[in-house]
Amino acid sequence: MNPAHRLLLLSTLVLAIALGNGGCSRSPSPSGNTQHAPTQLAVPDNGVYTGAYIDFGDSEDDVTLEAIENFEKLVGKHQAIVASSSYWGQQSFPRANLEIITHYGAVPLVYWSPWDKPYEQNTGIDRFNLTAILAGKWNAYIDNWADQAKDFGKPMLVAWGLEMNGTWFPWSGEFYGREKVIATVNGKKIFAGPDYYKKAYRYVVDRVRARGVRNIQWVFHVNSYSYPQEMWNQIVEYYPGPDYVDWIGMSAYGMQFKDDPWVKVEDAFEYPYQDIAALDPSKPLMLAEWGIGEFPHDGNKGEWVKNAFSEIKNKCTRVKAIVFWHERWENEDGSYSNLRVQSSPGSLDAYRAGVADPYWLGTPKFK
Repeated sequence: MNPAHRLLLLSTLVLAIALGNGGCSRSPSPSGNTQHAPTQLAVPDNGVYTGAYIDFGDSEDDVTLEAIENFEKLVGKHQAIVASSSYWGQQSFPRANLEIITHYGAVPLVYWSPWDKPYEQNTGIDRFNLTAILAGKWNAYIDNWADQAKDFGKPMLVAWGLEMNGTWFPWSGEFYGREKVIATVNGKKIFAGPDYYKKAYRYVVDRVRARGVRNIQWVFHVNSYSYPQEMWNQIVEYYPGPDYVDWIGMSAYGMQFKDDPWVKVEDAFEYPYQDIAALDPSKPLMLAEWGIGEFPHDGNKGEWVKNAFSEIKNKCTRVKAIVFWHERWENEDGSYSNLRVQSSPGSLDAYRAGVADPYWLGTPKFK
């Protein structure tokens, strides 16, 4: 997630009718009205789902069928997963967005973030802080969101409170006691910051499930490297347990800002992959965000993208879904971070060639 951002049923049906069949090929979307409709995305036995976040605006929720189909034409492959955000500050359920994505034939991945307007990073906690959530202040909103998710009825992936092992989001362990030891269990220290997050994650999931929602698969979504890189802030400290996680996700990027160092592909993927794979041997893994900016004076983006596909396929063998972060934004210093696939001809060629491999699956399967 970048540093600048990070309907009623009738109206959505009217929208779907108005959109028609479009110009791109689609996979049949699961129906929410049939008795035996699938409710969850199946983990592929062979290959990896490919998907994208497609520059859906400052709030990451301006989803359009045109944008999705244009991306498909650009890269030459249908998307199995399409990602967008649902911020708590909106106090709404993104039904229209989900209808568009499923009408296209993909599974929605929703970054469900307890974050208030204006959605600025590095500003500390806000009214959706973990303390308020655990105190029940936002129960009505959670319940309403859950009820609408149940009514939607089709398969969806939800990453709640992503990248908690960084310091940029208000739900980070950084703001809830950090390394303070609150207990020792079987010789293992329990740190306050991560433990607070785990309690809030479980609270939200339990509350959603209590409303009878069965079409959500929960994604535990971490940043590839913890900041700060201290013992209390390691990924394993935040893991809420296998009963609360369906997929383990990770954000993994190459160079994103002009003052960053160039990040080698193996550093971006291989070492963090080992960390998330160790969390739980039974869970499928997902690159819930991956990408790189265009900085020709520092490195070759096309070569990096080419090597990334190879690295994921050959060394990150438990990864079963990848979601490319396709966005360009302006930074506070006036520089630009261009993570779009077509930021240069070489980048686009490398992405198209990589994703053309049938190993990368553009059609979701359900169970």
